[in-house]
Amino acid sequence: MIDLFYWPTPNGHKITMFLEEAGLEYRILPVDIRAGDQFKPEFLAISPNNRMPAIIDHAPLDGGEPVSVFESGAILVYLGEKTGAFLPQDIRERKTALEWLFWQMGGLGPMAGQNHHFNMYAPEKIPYAIDRYVKETNRLYGVLDRRLEGRAYIAGDDYSVADMAAYPWIVPHERQGQNLNDFPNLKAWFERVKARPATIRAYAKAEEFQDKPMTEEARKILFGQTAGGPAKA
Repeated sequence: MIDLFYWPTPNGHKITMFLEEAGLEYRILPVDIRAGDQFKPEFLAISPNNRMPAIIDHAPLDGGEPVSVFESGAILVYLGEKTGAFLPQDIRERKTALEWLFWQMGGLGPMAGQNHHFNMYAPEKIPYAIDRYVKETNRLYGVLDRRLEGRAYIAGDDYSVADMAAYPWIVPHERQGQNLNDFPNLKAWFERVKARPATIRAYAKAEEFQDKPMTEEARKILFGQTAGGPAKA
């Protein structure tokens, strides 16, 4: 059994996509990030960066005590190694899958996240910031589009953790100011991943936990954090 500490964000979707693909038994433990659940001591004990998702694997491969993992990319690698699925065993293919997984973690995710913030959540519209992150998101879409030319999936012919990492960050493409018609290879891949039964099941899980409208209190919790914790409402 795997405990998944989850909220329906792109990083949360990555893990339900893997778990549904692999058919692993898991239970969702919601972490309402707008209510501040990510700062509870029991969650910080397994996710010291106060970010979800995180997991606890109660049946690790070594047969020992439960293993906790935080950071979505690390979780995908851990689950790939646990199951032997969606993370190639061949050294060259594995290298490629990890390159593109880290590309998402270091590029697409952070840049699209800033795009979301300045477009949707910032209390004042800052044209320079919006333009900066919309353009950088566009550049990254172009990188992925070129990569997918002649390929079914990001790492090659087989579906992998690289696809699971990138897909949830493309789902909100309209909010990011992007038109998938401008990226035909990416669009074909997007539709291919979207149609997978496990993707459909993973996103159905999210419906139970849909975010409420943003309040000023939630804004302070999400975006007012310092080393001392969230800003006070």
